[in-house]
Amino acid sequence: MKPPPIHFASSPEGKIAYQIVGDGPLDLVFVPPMRNNLDVVWEHPPLERYFRRLAAFSRLILFNQRGCGISDPIRLGAPPTFEEVTMDLRWVLDATRSERAAFLATDTGGMPATLFAATFPERTLALVLVDCVATCRRAEDYPWGFPAGTLERFTDATLAGWGTGANLHVMAPDLARDERFRDWFARLERLSMSPTTTEIMWRGVAAFDVRGILPAIKAPALVVSHAEMGWIRLGHGRYLAEHIPNARYVERPGSGGLFWMHDVDWTLDEVQTFLTGTRSAPGLDDRVLATVLFTDIVGSTERAAEIGDQRWRWLLDEHDALVRCEIERFRGRPVKSTGDGFLATFDGAARAIRCALALGEAVRPLGIDVRTGLHTGEIELRGEDVGGIAVHIAARVMAEARAGEVLVSGAVPPLVAGSGIAFEDRGVRGLKGVPGEWRLFAVQI
Repeated sequence: MKPPPIHFASSPEGKIAYQIVGDGPLDLVFVPPMRNNLDVVWEHPPLERYFRRLAAFSRLILFNQRGCGISDPIRLGAPPTFEEVTMDLRWVLDATRSERAAFLATDTGGMPATLFAATFPERTLALVLVDCVATCRRAEDYPWGFPAGTLERFTDATLAGWGTGANLHVMAPDLARDERFRDWFARLERLSMSPTTTEIMWRGVAAFDVRGILPAIKAPALVVSHAEMGWIRLGHGRYLAEHIPNARYVERPGSGGLFWMHDVDWTLDEVQTFLTGTRSAPGLDDRVLATVLFTDIVGSTERAAEIGDQRWRWLLDEHDALVRCEIERFRGRPVKSTGDGFLATFDGAARAIRCALALGEAVRPLGIDVRTGLHTGEIELRGEDVGGIAVHIAARVMAEARAGEVLVSGAVPPLVAGSGIAFEDRGVRGLKGVPGEWRLFAVQI
């Protein structure tokens, strides 16, 4: 889907970027960690799904704090003060005409969220803290923080790995070996903060301590902790819940890892129930209308035998890179390689067809042809993967296509009327494993 427009709230210290998603009865402000850029987050389907899910029951307000993403920079040499961080949230609420809002924070976003809730109780409807801390530093009455030397080494390691993907080894070890995700995560870090700003902000966060203000929070609060976080020990969440007067504490097994990749459905169900008193209907948030695209290399077995395993592997790598590039250029979502082809989804049928034509041209210099099949229908989201009958239909349509041909089901042409795309009727056929008969059309080039 098209990302929501970006606006800017004015403050005495600079402009603060924000977005509004959804139009529900509840204003919900998402207070993010410092790894955040309002342009980049919408490029990643699991993050988009996370935000769309929140927007299904709220008017969701997203923002980049000053110094992060596309908001104005901070003063070099000093991190924002407690007061400045709190006021940034107030400027965003004023700009969005929100009199009273709930706040959902994760990771380092928990400290500014708790500070705002304590400072502006009249504007705080509720507070949700997921895997957050009151301070990073260890104290006699707070043994879950880092000892001073360890905190310094942890900060140095975080800064050294910033923008490379290396920090995934601590935050989400299960994703650290996923090269595509690691590259995107590294890019998110680089576009969240410059190296100098990163050091200033991280050292500022390391010094923050909101323990003293927790008893002043009047709003109802939900605190969620995961048992196996890389650097956030369970005691952090327990302390928050014990010292916020109206807090409910929930402890989850396993790792919270990255908030948009781990334990997502349960966490969002719990957040929605806490804020609205109702849960979403099972499965409804996991089904969306999409145009599914399948490709397949024609004669792949024969070509592999002709050129040998190593050269075939190189050719496949180059093919995959070119196909991904075209899918992303037409704002599609590359789901996965299928060995000799690709599966992708699009929220627009015309863009999916134009992408199919473009990627056919892109791989031709490699000495290969692809066949492509498309179908539009409701798909089931399964984490990074997709499923459902619409996916099977698209695969069967592709199997009917000739070399170099883009073949679509009868569901597609009515959706692109007026686009200038022309079709040739290929008649009615039975598709293996799919009930009924289907009229197929070839895209005219």
